[in-house]
Amino acid sequence: MMQMERKPFLEEYEKLIVRMNTPRVMIDNAGCVDATRIMIDSARNDGILLEAVQVLTDLNLSIKKGYVSSDGRWNMDVFHVTNLDGNKLTDDSIINCIEQSLGTIHSTTSKSSDGMTTLELTGTDRVGLLSEIFAVLSDLSCDVVESKVWTHNGRIAAIIHLKDCDSGSPIEDSKKIDRIEARLKNVLKGDNDIRSAKTSVSITAVTHTERRLHQMMFADRDYDRTPIIKTHASYSPLVSVQNYSEIEYSVVNIQCKDRPKLLFDVVCTLTDMQYVVFHATINTREDVAYLEFFIRHKDGSPISSEAEKQRVITCLKAAIERRAPEGVRLELFKPDKPGLLAQVTRTFRENAMNVTQAEISTTVGMALNIFYVTDAIGNPVDSKVVESVMERIGSGYLRVKELPLMYHQKAHSDEQNTGGIGGAVLLSLGSLLRRNLYNLGLIKS
Repeated sequence: MMQMERKPFLEEYEKLIVRMNTPRVMIDNAGCVDATRIMIDSARNDGILLEAVQVLTDLNLSIKKGYVSSDGRWNMDVFHVTNLDGNKLTDDSIINCIEQSLGTIHSTTSKSSDGMTTLELTGTDRVGLLSEIFAVLSDLSCDVVESKVWTHNGRIAAIIHLKDCDSGSPIEDSKKIDRIEARLKNVLKGDNDIRSAKTSVSITAVTHTERRLHQMMFADRDYDRTPIIKTHASYSPLVSVQNYSEIEYSVVNIQCKDRPKLLFDVVCTLTDMQYVVFHATINTREDVAYLEFFIRHKDGSPISSEAEKQRVITCLKAAIERRAPEGVRLELFKPDKPGLLAQVTRTFRENAMNVTQAEISTTVGMALNIFYVTDAIGNPVDSKVVESVMERIGSGYLRVKELPLMYHQKAHSDEQNTGGIGGAVLLSLGSLLRRNLYNLGLIKS
């Protein structure tokens, strides 16, 4: 009899545990004039902020404002989001997808390679390198199904999902895998990169692709290399780190040009550097983002030295710059065929065009490839060169694609004023959050 009574009790207890660990998601379209408000209430979990931001950015949502508080045993995240054209979310299917994805948030941290062989590459970037990589894969009868490529500070990181051209299956032949690794390592080494070129091949599930790219470039120490000097002006992020001894937090302030996935890049880097975000404020005005994070180490201590502060600043700047769009955006939409990528990127190389970012995907026999290209030294490509390349590849297949609306918002008229007020703006955001913490009783006046 006792066992029968205990069984319902255990079942109710298990249900309670599930409810406590399942985030409660509320989506409100009425409370904000120009954005959809998403609220996530959950039991405290150090990784939940990154997982939530990852879900929202994977759905191509732009986070315009946000507030994060996770002291104690509970966590509350509030995000004001729009689509990339700056509009509120009105499609019920998208809203339902957000609710379901955030409601199962703890199972979204990894993504299966879905029957593909995964190739990871890092090395020194150069004009035509991507063309050489895809030429090798084509020569070895490898079909590139998906790929993402980033470059930063003269380094390149790539994740490539492959299948065998003949069988359409993952590449499991160990001898063929050895040939792929050996030939690509020779390509990545070039003439002067013997030590730092790296390749790896696996058929297992992989971490979220963009998070893995951050991890690869971080391990490659792209942040610790001399930036490439360009003749055209670039927008450099402003980052500061301060310690508040009375509350034992380190406070990170960031001001930079706003863009999609910016918050993900920052939170991903803080997480992978083993910091925990306890409070955060996210705000955007026109095309500028202001971010503030109250962080500690996992053991509860703040940043302890000036050298550590500088490392955090350097690494966050690198994380922001890695994905910042650089160059002309070209989109290729064409029936897929063996060697297509090798052919297209060879045309880029022959016209001295350097690929700074690439996103490769195929579906239903069609290739949709996105490339950001500059000239050989990182400056904008001459429009005549772009037209010539489009004619060679086929103007009906390759086109210059306008960036989302948020990239074209009015910039500040005086860049010097923007840089000059950076410290003051960051300080004002710090004061705002300090007042909020004071009102919550978390700090003294």
